[in-house]
Amino acid sequence: MTSVAEALALIKRGTEEILVEDELIKKLESGRVLRVKAGFDPTAPDLHLGHTVLINKLRHFQELGHHVMFLIGDFTGRIGDPTGKNVTRKPLTEEDVARNAKTYTEQVFKILDPAKTEVCFNSDWMGKMTASEMIELAAQQTVARMLERDDFSKRYKGNQSISIHEFLYPLVQGYDSVAMRADVELGGTDQKFNLLMGRELQKGAGQEPQICITVPILEGLDGVQKMSKSLGNYVGINDAPGEMFGKIVSMPDSLMWRYFELLSFRPMSDIDAMRVSVDQGVNPRDIKIELARELVARFHGEEAAANAHKGAGNRLKDGELPEDLPEVTVDFEGQEEVPVSAVINKAGLTKNSKAARDMLTAGSVKVDGKVADPALKLQKGNTYVCQAGKKQFAKITLA
Repeated sequence: MTSVAEALALIKRGTEEILVEDELIKKLESGRVLRVKAGFDPTAPDLHLGHTVLINKLRHFQELGHHVMFLIGDFTGRIGDPTGKNVTRKPLTEEDVARNAKTYTEQVFKILDPAKTEVCFNSDWMGKMTASEMIELAAQQTVARMLERDDFSKRYKGNQSISIHEFLYPLVQGYDSVAMRADVELGGTDQKFNLLMGRELQKGAGQEPQICITVPILEGLDGVQKMSKSLGNYVGINDAPGEMFGKIVSMPDSLMWRYFELLSFRPMSDIDAMRVSVDQGVNPRDIKIELARELVARFHGEEAAANAHKGAGNRLKDGELPEDLPEVTVDFEGQEEVPVSAVINKAGLTKNSKAARDMLTAGSVKVDGKVADPALKLQKGNTYVCQAGKKQFAKITLA
């Protein structure tokens, strides 16, 4: 049986903030099964590893015996989440929501136990709310309180428009916690305001306020900006095994420990032992291979993990391409021609821009099967098969 201290240690692994930790300890000490909520607006059909940081934490709660509620915001998705946006976000259509929600549930069960997961839709209660009840909900908060949110505040001060319906988003997300009687709600660090709104509305409804747990925003493969499909620095959980393997192994060494902490299910003691081994001279690439195998196995199975290196460019004869060639889209906004060194670096085929230039100078870069001239520039809108060294391959499209 897991002790409260052990449970708390697992919950705290990779979290940014727990509000309020003392209250969480009391809930854990009560011994009752906690109702743990996390909401996802189905804004895109595919999930990437950045999304799974939060889903992994839900799995931790499942392992501790608690009840996980995976909330699909089919109602809030129609509003459009304004978090982090400097313009009004375009609402989704009913068709968008239905299509994306179906894909979400298929993907999350690669991590969560379906038998221990309740899938909820906030249209079940919000769709039945009358105009009178919505006005009552809106009356519980002030415009001044809403403007405390960083993104609203910046837009207001910058004379950028804020639509009235956007103020409803935090209220609806908060009311979800009331309707679901949540004990714990999880969200990214950018969701803190919305999570705390749930606490306030629960107090107003006479409920015990939920614990708010925020998790970090995962950096993408460039190690700088958050993981995003639009930035091309992502690893999709539906990526082909070889593509996923190759992306993870080619990430900067400086990122791998953060990825291990937030994405791996290995005990921290094992990860600490790996750190020691690298300090003692083990090649960091060998450690990244361990992470790549674990993640490929999670999303594609053990057999795929065992063979993923073949699709990532290992053990290939000269001139051969991987069976499962990774496809990457890179965006250089405003540039019609881009130096090949910048392209292969942004696509993740080299560790950094200096390494890209060095490999070009050494004749170790090929574009469409030919050794690339260091001065070569690639054209926007075209697709190229690029190779950096013996093992890094990708079909790269310049968007």
